[in-house]
Amino acid sequence: MMRRRTGWLTAAVSLLTLFSTQRADAGVLLQGFYWDLPSPAAGTPAATWWWDQLGRQSNELGKAGFTAVWVPSVLKGSSGGYSMGYDPYDDYDIGSKNQKGTYSTRFGTREQLQRSVAMMRANGLDVYLDTVLNHRNGDPGDYSFQYVDAYGNWPGGRYAKSLTDFTPAVSNDPDVYDNPEIDFGRNVAYYNGGGMGNLGYNNAQMKAAGDWLVKALDVQGFRFDYVKGVSPSYISSYLSYGAMANKFGVVEFWDGNIGAVQNYIAQTGNKVSAFDFPLRDKLKAMCDGGGFFDMRQLDGAGLKGVDPLGAVTFVENHDTDKESNFRILNHKLLAYAHILTAEGYPCVFYKDWQLYGLKNRINNLIWIHEKVASGGTTQRWKDDDVFAYERTGGNRLLVALNDNGVSSRTITVDTGFGANVSLNDYTGNRPSVTTDGAGRATITIPANVGGGGYVCYSRQGLSGGFVPTQRSVTQEFAGAQDLDIR
Repeated sequence: MMRRRTGWLTAAVSLLTLFSTQRADAGVLLQGFYWDLPSPAAGTPAATWWWDQLGRQSNELGKAGFTAVWVPSVLKGSSGGYSMGYDPYDDYDIGSKNQKGTYSTRFGTREQLQRSVAMMRANGLDVYLDTVLNHRNGDPGDYSFQYVDAYGNWPGGRYAKSLTDFTPAVSNDPDVYDNPEIDFGRNVAYYNGGGMGNLGYNNAQMKAAGDWLVKALDVQGFRFDYVKGVSPSYISSYLSYGAMANKFGVVEFWDGNIGAVQNYIAQTGNKVSAFDFPLRDKLKAMCDGGGFFDMRQLDGAGLKGVDPLGAVTFVENHDTDKESNFRILNHKLLAYAHILTAEGYPCVFYKDWQLYGLKNRINNLIWIHEKVASGGTTQRWKDDDVFAYERTGGNRLLVALNDNGVSSRTITVDTGFGANVSLNDYTGNRPSVTTDGAGRATITIPANVGGGGYVCYSRQGLSGGFVPTQRSVTQEFAGAQDLDIR
């Protein structure tokens, strides 16, 4: 049995796919969650269910200029309502079965999740699912995974698993970067696993589960967790299958080696982007360097320096924020000034935007990213304290960053604006300037107090806000005894 509900909040009845396997070159992504967020299912009865929270904020997010939201893993975890989603248990339980001590996930029920996705789509936002392919958790100790069915009977749920589905019972899949013994859970073998006596069992069943999930929600892309444990060829085939085909994908390949990150992207057939951990390492060094970071290191830095269309740049995420040795402790706004004016697809961390007091300044930088920053990059100045560059598309954008926390800096740089052109600093940090007869601009960058050591100049008269474009949604309800709907 199968039925479809269409257009939760709009009258349109069409499937929209705004991203393809081509990597992103526009827009701003929000990581729409953080570690240990409060939940009624995790001991905070007064907390708002997270799926409802994202739905309620979707209009504000669209009006702020965000174009996509990365949501947490939607699968029931082995720790039930306390799970953050990185201990996935049942591939067909999205807050719709009573198992692992709870009906909902930490974030809410299937109904709340579908409504949240529909509300985000109605406010012009694409939705990317956090997707964990490396491992499964929650077996009783014997690598046996069996689930309740749509009637609550156990066993009976779809895609049961056993010992021969996992390493080290079977040999590791090809091209896996990390040792399969790394203990995130039971490591799924997609090529060498022999579940149900069938060598291709996991390979097919996980894709079928992904196809079901995408149809149930109507999402536009994926963030793939810990891909060092997953063959890049499997990521590629996953993004070629069924409802996943032509969706956007970004991988978490946590490594400071640009070549290694590039190699993984290439091995997927360039079907994915990657989070720019090499750049993030530089940004942390800059922000927490006490003014002693050599700003020349930002010139061509990170994955975005060699493959801007393949780079998803970021300042913080749920993993780095929860660990003090990874978290950026000072002047974080300066890092956002860079990723929201440079090339690459920038990702803003929910806590930074909502909880850490940076919302207004980040919103201003999102406006600059969406309205002004475009095209290639020309380096205009670099020394120990200052890095300046010009985005050469559209109306052009001259950006200068100063990591000196004591002194402002005045520099004169060549620009592509032309002679005697009035330029406005769209951050509001400094007054307008006018280029000289040779097209050069003399600008002053404020001292880096609280991360505010930046300016963003472009032609005067640029204006306008963001009006979210409503998107339709088609969500499919599939019913069968071994699923979650009768």
